[in-house]
Amino acid sequence: MSEFRIDALLPQEMATRAEYLGVRKAEMPFIKVFMLSVLAGAFISLGAIFATTVGAGGMAVASADGTIAFNTGLPYGLTRLLMGFVFSLGLILVVVGGAELFTGNNLIVMAWANGKVTGRALLRNWAIVYLGNFFGSIGTVILMFFTRQYTFGANSVGITALKIGVAKVEFTFLQAIALGILCNALVCLAVWLTYSARSTLDKILAILFPITAFVAAGFEHSIANMYFIPYALFIKDFDPNFVSTVSDKVAHLDLLTWQAFLFSNLIPVTIGNIIGGAVLVAAIYWAIFLRPDKSQ
Repeated sequence: MSEFRIDALLPQEMATRAEYLGVRKAEMPFIKVFMLSVLAGAFISLGAIFATTVGAGGMAVASADGTIAFNTGLPYGLTRLLMGFVFSLGLILVVVGGAELFTGNNLIVMAWANGKVTGRALLRNWAIVYLGNFFGSIGTVILMFFTRQYTFGANSVGITALKIGVAKVEFTFLQAIALGILCNALVCLAVWLTYSARSTLDKILAILFPITAFVAAGFEHSIANMYFIPYALFIKDFDPNFVSTVSDKVAHLDLLTWQAFLFSNLIPVTIGNIIGGAVLVAAIYWAIFLRPDKSQ
């Protein structure tokens, strides 16, 4: 009879579990993967909603020239810390509730590198999950727009949403890639740590610090940006009266376009996310714990 332990799994056991889960994810039927991916997009969006609301009225966003365009209340770092803490809700819902998130699924590379998953199956999973995450995020954007929650707090929620959207499309292509790399290294480390968990509380605690860190540091998450930037675009494009009221409080609003969302943020951030998750976390842990020993 195998020994039962109540403590966390060891890293070698975590690697074996990551490989097992990677195989299961890659073999999952299309409709199940897609539905779970839509849920994940919505879950991450809920975290983004929480973060935007908490940051409203106390957020300082640096523009491209280094100036602070909006600053009230709490210091920038403390506001970002609080936003990161509440944004963790998104990954908690994904991991504990059960959903398929593109950035976390970069860890399937561990099973692929060991020959347990084909390259075609890996890319199939990523494509379905990415598309499902997008649908879940955009669906949440549409629903949130009709709530007019952005008018709450004397319009401060909407102002913050617009500022977040503008700030995210002002990055250079290389800067967005670098921010994406660091973001998904932390996201995949959070998921990796949950593989050691024995309880739901273990999973939640494992998620909190890495996710809080990436948001506080201003790193870029492609799926979260499927909510943040389109939400700002919906406000800008479909509520001109609101925009005319707050436009003097949002610098460079003209930079916020669907083209900028795609080419200045989503594409480079996605590239960075893949590098950060698949290479800096999955490939390295595979090499340490799962790579066959050719000397034997």
